[in-house]
Amino acid sequence: MKVIFTRDFFALIAIVAVLGLGIGATLPLTALALMQAGYGSHVVGMLTGAQAIGGIAIVPFAARIVSRIGARHIIISMVCITSISTLAMQLTVNLVVWALLRAIAGAALMLLFTITETWMHQLANDRSRGRIVALYTTNFTLFQMTGPLLVSVIADYPEWRFALCGAIFLLALPGLWIIRITRDMGPADQELYSAWKTVLPCMPSLVVGAGFFALFDTLALSLLPLFAIHHGVATELAVLFGSAILLGDTLCAFSLGWLADRIGRKRVHLGAAIVVTLLLPTLPVIAAQPWLCWPVLIVLGAAAGGVYTLSLAAIGERFCGAALVTASSLIGASWGMASCCGPIITGTLMRVFGPDALVGVLLTGVIMFIFAHLWEQHAAKSSTHG
Repeated sequence: MKVIFTRDFFALIAIVAVLGLGIGATLPLTALALMQAGYGSHVVGMLTGAQAIGGIAIVPFAARIVSRIGARHIIISMVCITSISTLAMQLTVNLVVWALLRAIAGAALMLLFTITETWMHQLANDRSRGRIVALYTTNFTLFQMTGPLLVSVIADYPEWRFALCGAIFLLALPGLWIIRITRDMGPADQELYSAWKTVLPCMPSLVVGAGFFALFDTLALSLLPLFAIHHGVATELAVLFGSAILLGDTLCAFSLGWLADRIGRKRVHLGAAIVVTLLLPTLPVIAAQPWLCWPVLIVLGAAAGGVYTLSLAAIGERFCGAALVTASSLIGASWGMASCCGPIITGTLMRVFGPDALVGVLLTGVIMFIFAHLWEQHAAKSSTHG
């Protein structure tokens, strides 16, 4: 573990911290601003999906861009682009412009995550991978959790609230100027551009797991507060529902990573998904009961975060070199697709069938992961015996 605490590691932590805080504030602030303007959950879902569309659009070009420009330059440039696109939301209330700005931010964030996740795997080894990935995700979640708390403070200042969110991203620049990329993360040949056909069949449950948590994370920050309000929770408390879920992820991520390193990732991975499956149906019942609501949200966040953390850890176990970058890109694509389609579909379903449709969507996602995980294990056993 000592080798990880280098200048590069702390630079990575700085990037992830800023991303977490900026995203954690911008998503719920956008949802709140739209709701205050009289728009429904379906519009909130479409604006949230626009950011994911930008991320999906950049995935096929991500490796080529990093190879030609360089990871360090890309990180600095994308931080600036994300900041500007968020700040520009302060200058207009046009929904089409807002959608375009969120799409630009989504593309920039996708490049940032592809680089930082690949770099994180380069810093880890198999004996400590679960804990290293947990440190990465915990740091992100810790600052992302602070975002909704910031929104509860700045929500009543419409004249500068988006400008503040945009400025947050710039806080990464001092740390980024000292970062050193010691390994080339771009492709040296065409292997990277065609390897997804080989890599994807080796990681179906990981793609589904990342997609599930992307959906869970996005809905927790955007539509979960609306779900809570519909169940009688005061607005100032409903905004904190996302923070409670992120708190659970933050508190337990390292413990789950340690447990996975000790007793095996596959067992912990499946166990976390089962906990999510059992707790999700209780949300409509306990939403307005504080003594039950907050503990359930914390445990739910911990288990859902474990599904994602251990999916990332598995990528580092299975792949290296160009295949690792390809796998990270596929995780990014899965995240983007779930973040894009999930809020749009969920927002529409909530409008048609009521707020509890959110629970149904999340439950479907985690059950899909469980089936993919079990199928993958069965296929591995059959291959071994064959």
